[in-house]
Amino acid sequence: MNPLQDTCAVVIGASSGIGLATVTHLVSEGASVVAIARGREGLSALSSRFDGAVRTVQADATDATTAERLLREFDPRVVVLAAGVRPPMGTLDDFSWEDFSSPWNADTKAAFHLLKAALALPLRAGSTVAVVSSGAAIAGSPLSGGYAGAKRMQWLMTQYAQEVSDAKKFGIHFLAIVPRQLIVDTEIGMTAATNYGATQGLTAAEFLERRWKVSLDAGKVGAAIVSSLRGEIADGVTAIAVTGEGVEALE
Repeated sequence: MNPLQDTCAVVIGASSGIGLATVTHLVSEGASVVAIARGREGLSALSSRFDGAVRTVQADATDATTAERLLREFDPRVVVLAAGVRPPMGTLDDFSWEDFSSPWNADTKAAFHLLKAALALPLRAGSTVAVVSSGAAIAGSPLSGGYAGAKRMQWLMTQYAQEVSDAKKFGIHFLAIVPRQLIVDTEIGMTAATNYGATQGLTAAEFLERRWKVSLDAGKVGAAIVSSLRGEIADGVTAIAVTGEGVEALE
């Protein structure tokens, strides 16, 4: 039996990119999906795309009350946080503190509120919370301000949350998803490719082709997320890396 069939899954940041790809894969698995995003227009397009089969909620994941409200209302067994801002691009001396810290005040803040809410309720035993981080958390990202640190903190917080769950015997699984390549069909990925390519006199396409043999798109990341939600990773794994060539566990 498919473990995701009829399972309630909440996807935050669901209207584009990895979030949308995850929704698509979850629907194909027979999950009951609740899609969360800030923009009404994106949610309307998503609802039309799935012919009303996906419930949509307009909400801001950085609001301190959002995560708890969603978890209480829908009582999901699966939660995926894929929301994130497009970081401003430049070298360190180009940034104001407000621009530099914007990923912390969006991506990291949303993860903090979600992870805290999942533990505070807590979610039911057997639930999984997946947080989409970035390969920048491993390799850095000198042209995107505080983005690398913000994504590393997301990853660390999933580990912290797992430690709390284990200590309190909640039975909740926390997992960081770490795409280790720029994602070719997302705005963030292509903006980064354009900027990093320019430093080498390359177009975005040339930069991506030279940097990685096999490209990574949102669909592959969404598929990796859903396969992990089906239980296709080893017990005790709290982070997975995703590349164009496959998935591996991270320590």
